[in-house]
Amino acid sequence: MTVTSSERTSFEAAVLSGEGWEDVATTVAKIREGDGDAARAVAAVAFHVAAVAPERLVDVYDAFCEGWLGRRPSAPEVSSDGSEAGNLPPQIFSSLWEMVDDNELGKDPTDITVRTAALAGLLPPELHRRVGAMAVAYPGVPEAVASGLPEKFQLADLERCPQDSLGGMLHSLVVNDGFDLEVLDRDNLGLRMLPSPLDYLNIRILQCHDVWHTVAGYETTGLHEIAISGFQMGQFGHHYSSTFLALVLTKPAFTQNTNVVGFMLDTILSAYIHGRETPPMLGVVWEEIWNQPLDNVRSITGIDAYTSPYEPALLETMRSGAA
Repeated sequence: MTVTSSERTSFEAAVLSGEGWEDVATTVAKIREGDGDAARAVAAVAFHVAAVAPERLVDVYDAFCEGWLGRRPSAPEVSSDGSEAGNLPPQIFSSLWEMVDDNELGKDPTDITVRTAALAGLLPPELHRRVGAMAVAYPGVPEAVASGLPEKFQLADLERCPQDSLGGMLHSLVVNDGFDLEVLDRDNLGLRMLPSPLDYLNIRILQCHDVWHTVAGYETTGLHEIAISGFQMGQFGHHYSSTFLALVLTKPAFTQNTNVVGFMLDTILSAYIHGRETPPMLGVVWEEIWNQPLDNVRSITGIDAYTSPYEPALLETMRSGAA
């Protein structure tokens, strides 16, 4: 399906204005009726909170949950000082439409990660200050940031852990499955040079991504990478995740039927609620409980495993069948 020039112009205007964001609970429910306009309106609001108004993220996604799942998260309010009007450089939308039009996008996880990060990198620098200010409104974030930049995990420490412990499981992921101890190298990315709290938040989430996968019960599949993005966003408004999920909703809203949008909403919002209702994970000192079995770790931290609405490997199964 080709996205027309008028459709693109209308979508871009909705992203910038946030038109209808207060009524998204009603709008998202219309997608169940096969309303394509509602699917695109929801995608525009998701992109609005990622690229223009991070202060509205919790209000919008909580309302998405109400309209789509029938309930809001049972979690503390996350207050903001309101939102500011903003403009976006034209490159943002040209990059977005390139990804929407790319039929191969999503088949290579590294490619979509790099391209989403590049898209986020085009956003105005002032937006990052506001993202940081919003993040510290979440429970547990100020205390975690105040603890200082975390030291790197040490493979030697994990090697000494029992195989069935959290540390032993992470060691197996690194040594046997080829995962990195940190998703990306903090020093190569210059994350220490970012202003607080973005330095801490970016370093910590890259360091703990696979720990969160394991403890919070997200598998390393395509569908659960989407889900854990919703979880991370629910935990502290993770900005890369909000940008990625806006793309996840925008692409099918224009190129596929509304059933695919609904499938994505089921995944994103169930995980977002999980993130909002789970005790803060950023400040957990994992090194103190490396030796504990996973069930003990969950009991100590109060973290329940994610209940997936779909088979975790569903996307891989579908692609295998299509091939």
